[in-house]
Amino acid sequence: MIRIDIGSVLRHSANLPYADLVTRSTGAAVRRCIEAELATLADDDIATLDFTHIGMMDYSCADEVVAKLLLDLARRGARPGGLVFHGITDAHLEAIEDVLVHHGLALVVHFADGAARLVGAVSADERRIWELVHARGASQVEDLAVAADRAAEEMLAVLDALIERRLLRRDGPSFAPIGVVS
Repeated sequence: MIRIDIGSVLRHSANLPYADLVTRSTGAAVRRCIEAELATLADDDIATLDFTHIGMMDYSCADEVVAKLLLDLARRGARPGGLVFHGITDAHLEAIEDVLVHHGLALVVHFADGAARLVGAVSADERRIWELVHARGASQVEDLAVAADRAAEEMLAVLDALIERRLLRRDGPSFAPIGVVS
């Protein structure tokens, strides 16, 4: 797992003395630096983007740093095993969720208080299954199907869709949350 401090990236990429992600050009500069770091990861690595030291984030930066980052990585097929956004606050969340829904994307966020949540464009079924895996930890399909009172084949289809979107990971025969931050 690699951790990228977005506050540090902001200071170095945009040469700015403040910790707010505002303006599209600032977001683009930060995104390019993040992409360079992510390019060094293996396909199954998890990357944590740490927003702890970021104050405000406007919609244009959320679009550049979140949506375009996810879209560009997917387009190039150069995605890590998962991206987790850590240290998210309510000041970030509205802009992030808006751009994710707009682009049909989703991701796992860990809030400053440690709570994790799936945000963006996901179905109610995907959300329920993600929350079940997150609450239980690494679990096998059969156990999750019993817990959700569903057929194993149905459960596997939803789990595979969440893995494809890099919202869960496979750990041998088990499905597990990504990016559990200690």
